[in-house]
Amino acid sequence: MTGAELQRNLRATFTGLIANLLLGSGKLAAGIYGHSDALIADAVESFADILGALIVWRGVTLAAKPADDEHPYGHGKAEPVAAAAIGTLLLLAAVGIGFHSIREFLQPQRGPETFTLAVLLGVVLIKESLFRWVLKESSATESKAVASDAWHHRADAITSLAAAIGIAIALVGGPAWAGADDIAAAVAAVFIAWNGWRIMRPALEDLMDTQPSAEVLEHIRATAAAVEGVDLVQKTFVRRMGNRFLVDMHVHVDPDFTVERSHRIAHQVKDAVRGQLPAVLDVLVHIEPTARNLPS
Repeated sequence: MTGAELQRNLRATFTGLIANLLLGSGKLAAGIYGHSDALIADAVESFADILGALIVWRGVTLAAKPADDEHPYGHGKAEPVAAAAIGTLLLLAAVGIGFHSIREFLQPQRGPETFTLAVLLGVVLIKESLFRWVLKESSATESKAVASDAWHHRADAITSLAAAIGIAIALVGGPAWAGADDIAAAVAAVFIAWNGWRIMRPALEDLMDTQPSAEVLEHIRATAAAVEGVDLVQKTFVRRMGNRFLVDMHVHVDPDFTVERSHRIAHQVKDAVRGQLPAVLDVLVHIEPTARNLPS
């Protein structure tokens, strides 16, 4: 990760953190004074966002550190670890909000105040704008951790929208519909859980060294095979390290080539792959002798 990418990621992360702190505090105060359980639960989810932003900050700064003796492949895995942690937070928040809303629905209800609806509509607009901006920043830097933070903003917007719908129903329907905001919060918990899994799944795939798409693999193989002196490319393994790729491959060359010539071909393969795919961080080439009976 370049210095410019790191600064861009950190800017997006800290902007979200400050926004969550202000919005969470506002929603908590409005929920307490406006008698809205859904708004209080929504505030709790915003404070979970703050913890998530801190995790992202630590993840992207650690991932940007260069390789060292203890981590010869670099620290890129810190990003999917951070993304998986945020996904876990979303799942836990969904469970907490779901249980809270069900418990409150089963108890005697007091309708919310009118101003809580205006608060939530403002929150929805702000959080949706944050989602779009942070997601754009994460796409530019190819950061999974920052992308997960963006989807956290979307989850918060969904929660706020659901609470706003519930409060609107409670206000229009009167005391008989006072529990509508709790029902809306429970529905929002399902969407939050879905977002948590959506974030966690690709992060776990990266941590398990899942291969990228077939198109990426074929591009790497074709690039290596086009190098002069390469007879065959086999056993191509690719894994992610943050927003970069590490490639291992077996390349077959004429068995009569000298060690020096074979070594030069290996370097040419490495340079060609990295030149065609800038996301490739390093290429480890294992030279194999071409079988005499290899079909032409």
